[in-house]
Amino acid sequence: MIRLLALALIGTLVAGGWAAEPAGGKILVFSKTAGFRHDSIPVGVEAIKRLAEAHGWQVEATEDGGAFTDGRLEGVSVVVFLNTTGDVLDATGEAAFERYLRRGGGYVGVHAANDTEYDWPWYGKLVGAYFKSHPAIQDASIVVLDRNHAATRAWPERFTHRDEWYNFRANPVGVRVLARVDETTYKGGTHDNDHPIAWCHEYDGGRAFYTGLGHTKECFADERFLLHLWGGMAWAAGRE
Repeated sequence: MIRLLALALIGTLVAGGWAAEPAGGKILVFSKTAGFRHDSIPVGVEAIKRLAEAHGWQVEATEDGGAFTDGRLEGVSVVVFLNTTGDVLDATGEAAFERYLRRGGGYVGVHAANDTEYDWPWYGKLVGAYFKSHPAIQDASIVVLDRNHAATRAWPERFTHRDEWYNFRANPVGVRVLARVDETTYKGGTHDNDHPIAWCHEYDGGRAFYTGLGHTKECFADERFLLHLWGGMAWAAGRE
């Protein structure tokens, strides 16, 4: 049911003239897990495929770390780490991904992407912050701090969203924070109400975008989240 709702919503957005970015991009969706596995991954992959199709982009979805080679990454506009967890790349894949970003590549981390690769310092700086803990799934208010970005341009200044709100080991440093979650509107936050939830930065020759949203299946049938996700991918690919 969630998948059908997501596909119908994407079709409605496109029919309404939402597809405006130039065509021709290529997205690699990587969803390998070596720890907790989110049951929203299949719905998320399908949603990204439909978004890409609507914009004339191509998508390759994989859970094979062996896909991270210079050849396979050639021509990829943006790599999406979709709810990855744990140690998902070997040293060869890590080196190839670093070279890819230094050539001007793009990275998007969705939700558990920062519960990934704790022993790879380069990746930690790329994603911006590592996961520490989370309370129960619940509603909370998101406060938009920057509406001049493709990922948050369509968002109101403040709205309610239901998700699993990650606490981080430390807040990201040297990034452009796009939105925060208001810790006074839910239980379990540990950041003294200085709690970024979406950010971006230029890093090591490329672009990186992270969103803490995306735990549930319902996220991928939510118009605001889909607009946010596509805007982040377009920005990371340099096509916003």
